[in-house]
Amino acid sequence: MASDGRRRRRLPLSLRRNAVAWERQRPTWRDAKPALIAGALKRAQARPSGNWYVVGASRDVGGDRPLGRTVAGQEVVVWRDTGGRVVAGPGVCPHLGAPLRDSPVRCGTLVCHWHGLSLNGGPFAGWEPFPAHDDGVLVWVRLDAVGGEEPLDAPVVPRRPVPTRALSAVYAGAGVCEPEDVVANRLDPWHGAWFHPYSFVDLTVADTPESAGEDAFAVDVSFKVAGRLVVPVRAVFTAPEPRTVVMHIAEGEGVGSVVETHATPLGPDASGRPRTAVIEAVVAASDRRGFALARAAAPVLRPLVRAASGRLWRDDLAYAERRWALRSTGRFPGA
Repeated sequence: MASDGRRRRRLPLSLRRNAVAWERQRPTWRDAKPALIAGALKRAQARPSGNWYVVGASRDVGGDRPLGRTVAGQEVVVWRDTGGRVVAGPGVCPHLGAPLRDSPVRCGTLVCHWHGLSLNGGPFAGWEPFPAHDDGVLVWVRLDAVGGEEPLDAPVVPRRPVPTRALSAVYAGAGVCEPEDVVANRLDPWHGAWFHPYSFVDLTVADTPESAGEDAFAVDVSFKVAGRLVVPVRAVFTAPEPRTVVMHIAEGEGVGSVVETHATPLGPDASGRPRTAVIEAVVAASDRRGFALARAAAPVLRPLVRAASGRLWRDDLAYAERRWALRSTGRFPGA
């Protein structure tokens, strides 16, 4: 792994010269100790969240339609007032229970489409707003009755690149599992090259919480581009709060870029099984001159980034769902 002090290539790509077939790569199961992953998960769950939950992308909260989501069985609706400020509250109309997520926003006021009751974000007829926060990439809502923790004035937002110099994209999916299953997936970096060979190769876990002296996993890995072309980086995984895992690019191309994985409980499905939303934000940055073109092409690139995240999460949600299925029946190894 080249250090930042060395002269970088004109292009961020490398050519794999001694590619190893998938089945011949070094097994990682001895390193992926269940107790090590469980310990990192337990410490993450003990960190304060202040009862803040990610509900969606900032771009999804527009001026004329609200964003609706169910969080731990609580219907939530989010919209913007005339100043562009995010406001939030229960997604049930206090009049006759209409779903407010289906109602339009007019001049910063949410107007119920059943009978025209208007909500401007202030308390009204038993409807009480929730604290909301827009960090420029994601929108959060604080649900004290759901979280049960000591409230924080703002969510624990990971360190990110300067927004004006970054390209961001947000993927959202959902699976039958609990937030801890999503977090445990991300705190298992050893599965990357085995489970996602189409995206990751030459993966080595360089540091763990046992060896690094800090609660982080450092991974040397190459992202596949095409054929034998790869982008090698060092990525560091941390869990700043119970429902978030952050991957920071520490060395290589895009230093400072982050991938944030947020797990938001949705509530039970029709069969009583828990459902969790995965809301993943990619915030990429680079000091290369050509990156300005990438930012200019953001409307075209965002769907491609979301598609790449979606491909990974189709597999990783299967991982999380399998973990929950085994845990819920007492068959999870070590349970």
